[in-house]
Amino acid sequence: MSNPIAYPVFRSTDPVPALRVARQLVAVGDRRYAKVSVDVELRTAGEVLRIREALPDAWFRKEDVEDWARDPSDPTGLHGGVHAPELSTDLAFLSSHLPLWATMEYRPVGSVEEEFAALVGPNIGEIWWSSLIWPDAPDLGIYREADNARVSLLFNCRTTELDERADDHTVLVHVRRRNRDGAEERHASWLAEQIGQSVIGPPQE
Repeated sequence: MSNPIAYPVFRSTDPVPALRVARQLVAVGDRRYAKVSVDVELRTAGEVLRIREALPDAWFRKEDVEDWARDPSDPTGLHGGVHAPELSTDLAFLSSHLPLWATMEYRPVGSVEEEFAALVGPNIGEIWWSSLIWPDAPDLGIYREADNARVSLLFNCRTTELDERADDHTVLVHVRRRNRDGAEERHASWLAEQIGQSVIGPPQE
């Protein structure tokens, strides 16, 4: 399997058109095996409780590597992840472990996207669609691409590392890295063109 590379193809301050474009891009691919996953960073105890209530099947975790090093025994369970029904609602406990991340992975396409987009609010978050199959692009010498065919929608962020806050939302198309010069960007551009969009920035790995 090669390494994927992602290109931004749409950006908006409104999550509604961003989600619409992401779904259009997903529809370019073969979706028979596709799944959708969501992830959101929560920086207040109130936000944790709000998402816990709205997404009762979410899992909550910490991303604090220093905390893992301090106590690898993970008494809270938050290193490995805690299912929403088992997550403490004690505000003092939650506040002492912020930020927390809430995630739901590999759900049926169409099952969670709109609900999540409405819930994410000002938080950094992501929806990603995986296990797509990109169609043939014979003029580019590219044929059915599955290993790295993916679409992601970043909320309040522009980087796939989810580490830089922004005031807008970005759709990225993921393709396979190739040895031929510029082939990845041509592939990403071709996919974007299928829905009337174009590559709007440098790639991310």
